[in-house]
Amino acid sequence: MAAPPTARAAAAPIPWPVWRLALVMAFGAFMSQLDTSVVNVGLDTIATDLRAGLGSAQWVANAYLIALGLSLPACGWLVRRFGAGPVWLASLTGFTLTSGLCALAGDIGWLVAFRVAQGLTAGLLLPAGQTVLGQAVGTHRLGRVMATLGIAVTLAPALGPGLGGLLLHLGSWPWLFLVNLPLGALALWLGLRHVPRERPSVHPGSLDWPGLLLVAAGVPLLIYGLSAWGERGAASGVSGGVSGGGLGGALGPVAAGALALAAFAWHVRRAAHPVLDLRLFANPAYAAATATAALTGAAMFGSTLLFPLYFQVGRDTGVTATGLALIPLGLGTALLLPVSGRLTDRFGGGVVSVYGGLAAVATTVPFALLGTDMNTATVEGLLLLRGMALALAVTPVGIAAYQAVAPEQLADATTQVNILQRLGGALGGTVFAVVLTTRLPLGVEDAFHAAFRWLTAASVLGLAGAAWLTAAQRRGRGAEGG
Repeated sequence: MAAPPTARAAAAPIPWPVWRLALVMAFGAFMSQLDTSVVNVGLDTIATDLRAGLGSAQWVANAYLIALGLSLPACGWLVRRFGAGPVWLASLTGFTLTSGLCALAGDIGWLVAFRVAQGLTAGLLLPAGQTVLGQAVGTHRLGRVMATLGIAVTLAPALGPGLGGLLLHLGSWPWLFLVNLPLGALALWLGLRHVPRERPSVHPGSLDWPGLLLVAAGVPLLIYGLSAWGERGAASGVSGGVSGGGLGGALGPVAAGALALAAFAWHVRRAAHPVLDLRLFANPAYAAATATAALTGAAMFGSTLLFPLYFQVGRDTGVTATGLALIPLGLGTALLLPVSGRLTDRFGGGVVSVYGGLAAVATTVPFALLGTDMNTATVEGLLLLRGMALALAVTPVGIAAYQAVAPEQLADATTQVNILQRLGGALGGTVFAVVLTTRLPLGVEDAFHAAFRWLTAASVLGLAGAAWLTAAQRRGRGAEGG
């Protein structure tokens, strides 16, 4: 296991070239995450202009999200084969070019196809960027530079709906994609100047095609099925109906995805060079960190579905006002991420995430106990504090996973952590939506109390995972010291 952070290493200044590299990586991460929310605002306009049904236009969003999950499993092998810098640059180039193709699409079929291509390239940007930074800065100072990526990933979904609405107001739907061209060109120019492009000296072996096909099918199917289940439950909550969370249409993808991943787990034990190196889980600190990443993913990303419903259904708030009301949540996370990174470098991810988990539980309990007519200032204050809590609870866990492995294993670690966080988020969103919709016949307030009790339980599980991670890190340090 890699050496734990020390006070001297954590306090060491980070050179400007590393900060500059972190800003370039954050630029790419911001673009890919922004696209998940900017386009959603224009689905109705796209459907009208391309003479398609809204159901068909919804695939403009779904295709992108599914493609993100498709390319993610291949990232580790691509980085080991070609290098993190070249993979990041190629992904950014592909993302920018496919954005232009999306803007030129003349019918809904071509637009969905180009969105698939765009998602395939976007799925590599975040894990490849994390690997670039990990290789450049070293594990002891990883917290501070990774926080820069975290700020970009947090702010992008918060700013996306507003930017999308502005682009539609000033122009037409192709501008939702054309905006990526100047941003991508600038990021590519900066990347060519500052991103290292060394290729690995050791060949990773041939690509494990059977394993890649299994996991590349299983992950997006599971994410899509769980997300569709949750979204249908959310839609029934907004419309006032109860559909059991959309079980019928989502169970097939969930079952198929779970079966594919089970087959992958069987296959990986027999593969000479598996596409995902599951031997990393033999490291107790890494296993604890990745499990906690999935749990905190459920509490963080799952709640992104629950809180908008709390405003729209529970407090009868309009869509635009709901977006504005949720700004404190993202703002709180962005404000505290730099502090979170510094604390992680100083004390370790486990300890920091324990305090973050405690704060996340404390800021969720009021929603489970108080009425939906809670004072607006109180709600906004709790959201701001919850955002700060998530900055301490979520990001340090991923950093702890990266610090637990050797440098040559970092590409696999970033890929696996991103997969587990996405799966955890999809599962959390599904559970909260199903609880909400099944309790709505008993009353809106009762339904939200129940849903927030489940969110509190998810936060408690994340806290338990953080305690497990802290214990694993301490045992590892004790073994190294002994």
